[in-house]
Amino acid sequence: MAFYRAQSFLVFLSLSFFFAISAPHSATVSGGGREEVLVPLRRSVVEGQSPARILVENDSFVLAAERTQRRDPLNGFKSYNGGWNISNRHYWASVGLTAAPFFSIAAVWFLGFGLILVFICCCYCCCPRRSYSYSRTAYALSLVLLILFTCVAVIGCIVLYMGQGKFHRSTSTTLDFVVGQSNITVANLRNFSDNLADAKKIGVGQIFLPSAVLDKIDGLVTKLNASMNDLASHTSDNSEKIQDALDSVRLILIVVAAAMLLLAFLGFFITVFSILGLQFLVYFLVLIGWILIAGTFILCGVFLLLHNVVTDTCVAMDEWVLHPQEHTALDDILPCVDGATTNESLYQSKEVTYQVVNVVDQVIMNISNVNYPPSARSLYYNQSGPLMPILCNPYKLDFSNRTCVTGEVRLEDASRVWQDYVCNVSNASGTEICTTVGRITPDMYAQMTGAVNVSYGLSHYGPFLAQLADCSFVRQTFRSISQNNCPGLGRNSKHIYLGLAMVSAAVMLSLIFWVIYARERRHRKYSNQFVVRSVHTPLQEKALLSSP
Repeated sequence: MAFYRAQSFLVFLSLSFFFAISAPHSATVSGGGREEVLVPLRRSVVEGQSPARILVENDSFVLAAERTQRRDPLNGFKSYNGGWNISNRHYWASVGLTAAPFFSIAAVWFLGFGLILVFICCCYCCCPRRSYSYSRTAYALSLVLLILFTCVAVIGCIVLYMGQGKFHRSTSTTLDFVVGQSNITVANLRNFSDNLADAKKIGVGQIFLPSAVLDKIDGLVTKLNASMNDLASHTSDNSEKIQDALDSVRLILIVVAAAMLLLAFLGFFITVFSILGLQFLVYFLVLIGWILIAGTFILCGVFLLLHNVVTDTCVAMDEWVLHPQEHTALDDILPCVDGATTNESLYQSKEVTYQVVNVVDQVIMNISNVNYPPSARSLYYNQSGPLMPILCNPYKLDFSNRTCVTGEVRLEDASRVWQDYVCNVSNASGTEICTTVGRITPDMYAQMTGAVNVSYGLSHYGPFLAQLADCSFVRQTFRSISQNNCPGLGRNSKHIYLGLAMVSAAVMLSLIFWVIYARERRHRKYSNQFVVRSVHTPLQEKALLSSP
């Protein structure tokens, strides 16, 4: 009877776990246009309520305030109200508590099943039995349930395998997008730095940039190069580490899915092993399944935790984008580019552009558009013909934006327009002298267009620098991740932990019914043999008595 009591307790325990996993632990709610996930912890959420402006003591905006209202085990299980903040241990404690049911199931399963195995072994060793009676009902029911839960395990393995593939693709896509945005930032800053360095070489005729501007360019180029190299190095190192971690997680999930599927199918061979007397293989598979199921429940809890953190992060990014002026936890983790450095770069780009255009316009007004006599020497190169339009300066003296006026040529049109004012030259005297009508020589045209290209490049990267200064570039990146990547990340991570839960529960129940079915099968065989012997024995005695 002790063995049957142990069996009954084991079946009750396992079925309780199965229904605990299958039952919903909380309602699915919607808020802010995003579906909340099922989390195994009750919490109070106002359905459909938009995020309110919640401030903590240091006057910082609380991100994902509603979603992160969970119990905090580090604070006496009081409600956690700090919002999304991955640098806060109370946040991790509260979100970790959402996975506590799976960790508890793993612990209870590991200890409970282990104690039952020890109890059964003690019963066999200390209380040997000669009776091998079996129940036809238990035999048939255990076979049916074994087939049922094996099918559920196969379905769970399929869900898990497909979920891990989609999760790996979605996380890799998100990582590639973030790395791409970082590379865009590095490339734009490098081009901007190169344009600044080229500006130092600008000189049209004998006119160059002021020395004070050249000194500022040197200092700024040094800062930009250091920032670019540091950003590129960190991006490369972190992306490789994250990708390696994602590949490792994918491999672990594939191995777990394959191992659980193999274990489920091997359950059918336990009967054969038991009949052939290979009890050690039965015990070995039971022990492997016992440990593997506990580990899978733990892994399920980890992915539930990861799923909740990912969804919290997506909600936090949504709210951070909507509150650009608020101080939040994201400011400490992912601060925008230093405003002073960015504003200095933006100011310097405008100053250099202003000075370069002035250099070109001085040459046009004071040299190219003046008909100097041959006695002017270096200022004379036989310039003649219609006057050449000056270059439009996009900035005023205070470096505010300026509108071009009639008679000025814009930066993007200057190279094309000035081609009509280039003369043919002769170098017979060692200097370029125009032999046809024109206002500039080919060499001067090359110097001017070089200066224009630098000015246009600096003004072209001005809006990008402004986006870095006010964090709009980062916010656009977050908005894109939230709209394009977050739905897939949340959905696929959910499929992983649901698949793990389904596989764990199904294989756990299958393992229990392996033991029951194998025992009933073995007892059925022994009972049939006993019946055959009891029928043959009277016939043998009668034959012996009638023999001479």
